[in-house]
Amino acid sequence: MPIKKNAKKYMRVTEKKTARNKAVKGVLKGAVKAAREAIVAGSVDTAKESFKKAQKAIDKAVAKGIMKKNTAARRKSRLNSAIKKVAAK
Repeated sequence: MPIKKNAKKYMRVTEKKTARNKAVKGVLKGAVKAAREAIVAGSVDTAKESFKKAQKAIDKAVAKGIMKKNTAARRKSRLNSAIKKVAAK
């Protein structure tokens, strides 16, 4: 346990940031998972709707500094291309 006052404060701040990050990551993972499941199932309409939600969650994660911009772009691109492949079939 920290002794100094600023170290105690830093622990509190870290705890709050960790909780926020976990909440955002949970929403992000759920949205991406729903999109992937819809792609595997082959339902194009559901996949497109869940992709929109996943895209929004990814953008929020970038805005809050949880995910890097290029990582987000790559994930959105891969999801979108997978949906296009399903739609082409």
